Amino acid sequence: MKYIFVTGGVISSLGKGLTAAALGALLECRGLKVRIQKFDPYLNVDPGTMSPYQHGEVYVLNDGAETDLDLGHYERFTSGELSRLNSLSSGQVYETVIQKERRGDYLGKTVQVIPHVTNEIKERILKGGEGVDVLITEIGGTTGDIEGLPFLEALRQFQHDAGRENVAFLHCTLVPFIKAAGELKTKPSQQSVAKLREIGIQPDLLVCRTDRPIGEENRQKLSLYCNVGLDAVFECRDVEHSIYELPMQLAEQRIDEVVVKRLGLQCQPIDITPWREIVRRLLEPKHRVRVGVVGKYIELQDAYKSVYESITHGGIANETAVEVVRIDAEDLETKGTTQQLEGLDGILVPGGFGNRGIEGKIIAAKFARERKVPFYGLCLGMQITVIEYARHVLGLKDAHSTEFAPGTKHPVIHLMESQKSVVTKGGTMRLGSYDCALTPGSRARAAYGIDDIKERHRHRFEYNDAYRAQLEAAGLIVGGTNPQSGLVEIVEVKDHPWMVGVQYHPEFQSRPDRAHPLFAAFVKAAVEKSRLSC
Repeated sequence: MKYIFVTGGVISSLGKGLTAAALGALLECRGLKVRIQKFDPYLNVDPGTMSPYQHGEVYVLNDGAETDLDLGHYERFTSGELSRLNSLSSGQVYETVIQKERRGDYLGKTVQVIPHVTNEIKERILKGGEGVDVLITEIGGTTGDIEGLPFLEALRQFQHDAGRENVAFLHCTLVPFIKAAGELKTKPSQQSVAKLREIGIQPDLLVCRTDRPIGEENRQKLSLYCNVGLDAVFECRDVEHSIYELPMQLAEQRIDEVVVKRLGLQCQPIDITPWREIVRRLLEPKHRVRVGVVGKYIELQDAYKSVYESITHGGIANETAVEVVRIDAEDLETKGTTQQLEGLDGILVPGGFGNRGIEGKIIAAKFARERKVPFYGLCLGMQITVIEYARHVLGLKDAHSTEFAPGTKHPVIHLMESQKSVVTKGGTMRLGSYDCALTPGSRARAAYGIDDIKERHRHRFEYNDAYRAQLEAAGLIVGGTNPQSGLVEIVEVKDHPWMVGVQYHPEFQSRPDRAHPLFAAFVKAAVEKSRLSC
């Protein structure tokens, strides 16, 4: 069993998660079984109650764990399925330690950061890596952050427990270009590594984020001052077109060879043909379409990260370049015009919570239905589909969700029975993977090609079955239900080229080489729409 720890220095948002994911992808291309996990120093138990403005999207795993968006990168770049064991925060660590102290597990000892907190962290490292050849662990935050010190101390101890020959440290750092001086500066990286070495950790690999080639002279300087081999200093520039170019960029510098040699891994030669094909399809599209994403966190790139990536995957599957047009739902609501929706080949409404922008999303769904534009609703987007149809086709003017209008006369979306007694917020929604039986003859059944599926969920409100007969009679058919509870999982507009809403989050199961069936079908419908518009 081998371990790679990924840390970051100088500033945050250097792409540690993507670096870890790309390295994992390259090691898998050598036939190794890889798993990647994330340790976050913040005191929240998980990101489930955090605002997208604070933390981006919440990525949900099959077992219902609400995790950091980096786990989305890990699952998209590697084949390993992750669990709640692969997402750890300071909040979880301290909660567990305090619970053990209350039970008397420490036999009256004084409970301290060392060894009790660090032991808990080390135990999670071991649990997270069971059954794989290589476990990659990303440490969130920036080296020097006070809340991250227990994690780094645990890593320092772990390298001795596991044996230095079985552990490699990869440090992501920044080599900025100073315009006034007209040159790149290595001093921030030197200081960051010095801080790590004060803690007792010596990086084995240095991945330098930069906007231009760092040059041989700077590589030699970094190697000398950071005590890292010259062949282990890597340049990581912003990719030109897509994050899926990153494995190839790092493979060209032979980062996988350095890791294999450092850890003494026995594996086959690398074969990155699958990644070459993904990039080829991205760079040589046969079609081009414009898809509008109508949401309320449009200004934040990370709020709908998995949705954007899944649209790209749908494009890859159809050899189509997809231009994503971000549309603020509040603008549609306040400006009273659908001008922004004109000329789109598809419209997608993602998940979300709260009343802001709801009427704008309903306007988008109405536009798509009436103008026969392919429409895809995810979670809240599915509920929007139902509300819009009930209002404008059934004529139930007051139709709404009790989440936004508790006193509505027509609650076509209402709180799930199991949620009515829930008081606390964290980890209490309908979370994780649930079964769905697809309706024969539905668009969903045609897209999946099978009768029964499993999809990941994160919601409290559901389709109100009391309105099912009315809605289906009017043309909003049910495309899939949960066989255990009867909960409606999929709705489809019958007399429409492609209008589908799903209660779950298909974006969490889409991959660049295996686009989610519904995202692939949505982009295909958009391509067909663009052809008709020509």
